[in-house]
Amino acid sequence: MSDTTTTSETHDKILDGITVLDLSTFVTGGFSSGMLANLGAEVIKIEQPGYGDAIRHSGPPFIQGESPYYWTVNYGKRSLELDLKNDRAKEALYELAAEADIFIQNYRPGTAERLDVDYEAIREHNEEIIYLAISAFGQTGPWAERSGYDLLIQGMSGIMSVTGEEGRQPVKVGLPMTDLITAMWAAFGATAALYRREFTGEGECIDLGMLEAALPWLTKQAGMTFAGEDTGRMGTKDPVLAPYQTFETSDGYINICILNEKLWKELCVAIDRSDLPADDRFEMNADRVENQDALEAEIEKTLAQRTTEEWIEIIAEEAGVPAGPVYEVDEALNNPQIDARGTLSELEHPELGAIPVIEHPLKFAHADSGFELAPPLLGEHNREVFADLGYSTEEIDELQARGVFGEQG
Repeated sequence: MSDTTTTSETHDKILDGITVLDLSTFVTGGFSSGMLANLGAEVIKIEQPGYGDAIRHSGPPFIQGESPYYWTVNYGKRSLELDLKNDRAKEALYELAAEADIFIQNYRPGTAERLDVDYEAIREHNEEIIYLAISAFGQTGPWAERSGYDLLIQGMSGIMSVTGEEGRQPVKVGLPMTDLITAMWAAFGATAALYRREFTGEGECIDLGMLEAALPWLTKQAGMTFAGEDTGRMGTKDPVLAPYQTFETSDGYINICILNEKLWKELCVAIDRSDLPADDRFEMNADRVENQDALEAEIEKTLAQRTTEEWIEIIAEEAGVPAGPVYEVDEALNNPQIDARGTLSELEHPELGAIPVIEHPLKFAHADSGFELAPPLLGEHNREVFADLGYSTEEIDELQARGVFGEQG
């Protein structure tokens, strides 16, 4: 198995020496293996010959035939085409699995068994493997064999019931939120299993369902339900804090977050509305929650007098009250804070030159992190992966001739 020893003196990456085989498509497995790659794991992306991961074709937009959406999930990996209906390709996969640490798939339950890549099949070749089986509803239960995607899970997890405006239809979070939630649980589970393996020498099989992955994130709304209270759509308002929402300014929007009475009074002083705390409707947080519509009208009447930038200077910079603008995506990716932290960088793409990369946020004092490889071309590393496994040029030629990499090799 791979050596997981790291030393802070050399600032190795935490997952240096860990090898991941990722057979997944789209986001749940792909983002999780990307998280592992960022921490130093070698991720080999196993793809369908000639077509690859379906996320490669997710768009528009495309840049010279490449999907930027695909980039964001697949930085730092190597691509290997394997035709898993080809017996020699399956043997080759088993050889790779024998040397790997983590195996990821997000097939619908039953598919891995049909392809002979289920946990028991892979474990025969590597008893210490950490095997991640990701699906919409998990491997058991009455819905296990259903297919499912982010939109379905957002609806079934309750997220859409509390997203959007009161009295209007449920709203999907604009990001593939439950895909990403599941991906983060997957990476967390895999690293936890690696940690346990260091002490026990035992591998692990992790059954991860998207629906269950989303439920712990309900937090506040779950707490309300446990207390017998109703939940619902409130726009940007909060069910237990006020003001804690988006307000309109003269030229845009601003988010203001008031969590206690001290901040409430400081906000009122900053916006020259010291009359508001003296109003019985707005004196304490519970009062403000009960009268949110009236509170919103009073605050927006004042905020409409200046621009968002002016209010940020007054409220956030001068008064120190939590407030921030509502950025467009390009503004979120390009601003002084993000620039100072080095969050957006570049990697050299084999065909397109420098492409943007969003770095992951973990910054360790005694270990390195960060992506080193651009998102791979389909099959870019077909020969390289097997050369690293000890195959000679002639043996790799034979794999190609036998259709292991598909017809185009």
